[in-house]
Amino acid sequence: MSATARLFVISGPSGSGKSSLISDVLKELKHFEKSVSVTTRYKRNGEEQGRQYNFVTEEQFKDMVEKDHFLEWAEYAGDYYGTPTEFVEKKLEQGINVILEIEVKGAMQVKGKMDNAYFIFILTTNINELKERLVNRGTNRAEEIEKRLLVARQELEHKKHYDCIIVNNNYNEALENLKTVLKKVAGKDNRK
Repeated sequence: MSATARLFVISGPSGSGKSSLISDVLKELKHFEKSVSVTTRYKRNGEEQGRQYNFVTEEQFKDMVEKDHFLEWAEYAGDYYGTPTEFVEKKLEQGINVILEIEVKGAMQVKGKMDNAYFIFILTTNINELKERLVNRGTNRAEEIEKRLLVARQELEHKKHYDCIIVNNNYNEALENLKTVLKKVAGKDNRK
């Protein structure tokens, strides 16, 4: 594994803005790539197979678990998510920093396996702001939103296990903070 490549684990409650922040930061930083997770979740409008996620059936997912294909995996709000080990290892060996956007249970699995990983937690000012974002994005049914808020409350208990916390109450400020942390920890010239 390259001594200069790092694994970055980014977690935060659903609706905290982590996906948007990661997407925008990747447009500006070189030597960084986001791992595409495998999930059993339904594909939302505008999502493409292999871009946001690799969508599989629950049976396929469980087969991958049995064959030990995941660096981490977990169930989240009724669906399964996992990070393919092979992708992460190949990128790190190539000197490319890898960003994992995963939930807290998965992050804690990675913490136990990857000594050099750096953990970032994204959150909003409060749970009401989180609920408003989930409702406004219009991609989740009411019962899913309630499930996600329940999980969010549990996830917030784990933020103390992260190396860095970024509050996303001003998107541009949160984006700059994330960029700064990634560049500093990676220790490379990451300007495009």
